[in-house]
Amino acid sequence: MTVESILKHKGGDVVTVGPDESIEATASLLFARKIGAVIVKDASGGVVGVLSERDIVRGVAQGGSSCLARPVKDFMSGHVVSCRLHDTIIEVMGRMTDRRIRHLPVIEDGKLVGMISIGDVVKRRIDEALMEADELRRYIATG
Repeated sequence: MTVESILKHKGGDVVTVGPDESIEATASLLFARKIGAVIVKDASGGVVGVLSERDIVRGVAQGGSSCLARPVKDFMSGHVVSCRLHDTIIEVMGRMTDRRIRHLPVIEDGKLVGMISIGDVVKRRIDEALMEADELRRYIATG
C-alpha cells in the first residue's frame, strides 16, 4: 500500500493559506473544515510551511491571546517534511513517528498533490490488515 492508495480514497483536496494570514482566521478555517493542519503557500504557489493545531496552541501558550492577530509565518513549521505518491504506508508511518508529526504534504515533481494525516495512514493500514485476514480465512477454508 502506498500514499497514492490513500489519496485515491481520500482525494487530493488540500486546504492552504498564505503566510500573512492571521492565526485567528486560520484557526477558524481549521475548525470549519474539521482538519488539524493547513499547508502554507507563498505568492508563487510554493509550499513554505505547515501550520498545525499544535503550532497554534504553542503560540497561545507562549504569547497569550494576542498571538491570534499575528501572521501564520510566525508560528508555522518552516521545515516541511513531505512524502511522495509511491512511498509505502510503512515508510510514512516511520517518518511521522520519527519526526513526531501528524500531517504530511504529498509533493510529486515539486507540486503539491495532496495531504495525508496519521489518521488516514492508520485507517489504511487497518483496512489492509483486515483484507489480509479475510484472504487468510478464505485460504484456510478452501484448503
